[in-house]
Amino acid sequence: MDVLVVGGGPAGRALASACATAGLATSLVDPHPDRPWRATYGAWLDELPEGAPVAVVTGRSRVWAVREHRIARGYAVLDNERLRALPEAVRVVRGTVVARTATAVRLADGRVLRARRVVDASGTRESGGAAQHAVGVVVPRDGFLDGDEAVVMDWRRPPDAGTPDPSFLYVVPVSADEVLVEETSLARRPGLPLAELRLRLHSRLAALGVAVPEREERVRIPLDGVPRPGAFGAAGGLVHPATGYSVATALRLAPVVARALADGRPVESVLWSRRARVVHGLRMFGLEALLRMRPDEVPEFFDHFFQLPENQQRKYLGDPADLGGTVQAMAGLFRAAPWGLRARLAFPLQRAKGVRTPG
Repeated sequence: MDVLVVGGGPAGRALASACATAGLATSLVDPHPDRPWRATYGAWLDELPEGAPVAVVTGRSRVWAVREHRIARGYAVLDNERLRALPEAVRVVRGTVVARTATAVRLADGRVLRARRVVDASGTRESGGAAQHAVGVVVPRDGFLDGDEAVVMDWRRPPDAGTPDPSFLYVVPVSADEVLVEETSLARRPGLPLAELRLRLHSRLAALGVAVPEREERVRIPLDGVPRPGAFGAAGGLVHPATGYSVATALRLAPVVARALADGRPVESVLWSRRARVVHGLRMFGLEALLRMRPDEVPEFFDHFFQLPENQQRKYLGDPADLGGTVQAMAGLFRAAPWGLRARLAFPLQRAKGVRTPG
């Protein structure tokens, strides 16, 4: 075969689909190819490629930091069934990879699969570093959203909390009648315990008189993992270190990576240009700044961020190779911040210089 993709998550399936569309003989290894996806994947609507499998779309978004910010930017929740779908040309292999090289993998049952190129899309695993954690439930929509919107961040303190760590409420529609409400720790080293997030979420729901459903969604996203050579998706470093987003970027880049593979070029030629490496370092700088802020400074930081012009917000949150836009947004935020917050933003500079990326 031409390409063997390891990992059947959104990034792996997007790449396998793109490779098959590009005419490459493609296989995908997934230990649980029939297991339903329980995660809810969301993204800014303008960051998704044309034809992305969108289930629910909002026309605007809202943020509560120190004050309320209404953002004329749509948000989307993806359709998991369509996100999982693969062309018939993709061969799906059920198995667990225990060893891999650039051209072969060995499965736990002893089988060996070979290809011209093996691409690791198996995600990242927590190792005690910085991580984003969240606990969420799906509840009736009434009382959570004001019309056609998503609440991307609500930093107002929950009624009950066992630690001073900051967290925010994230609310997105998942159908006409229901919303996902999720208590999220944006960044902490190590990740904030799920039990603490559960306590906060349940206290918010209790204050609103909303019963807690049995089914719970749990999120654990490593933020500072080292990208693996020849990898794609989270394994390849596509997680935004300061936000945790990666799926929209993977969907946009999958066809570009597929074309590179068809041309015999490595994955790194697409993901890790010189500009992309510098942008990643600057985003790691942003992560370290967040990790060093006092709990009361985090809402203040986002209050200033969401007062930036919306094009600057997009540039920092979006294209992983937009060096000019990233610098412009970070400089604008630094100028807008008061002196105390500026000191926090400048402090992690030395650590950010040591960020490693492929190439």
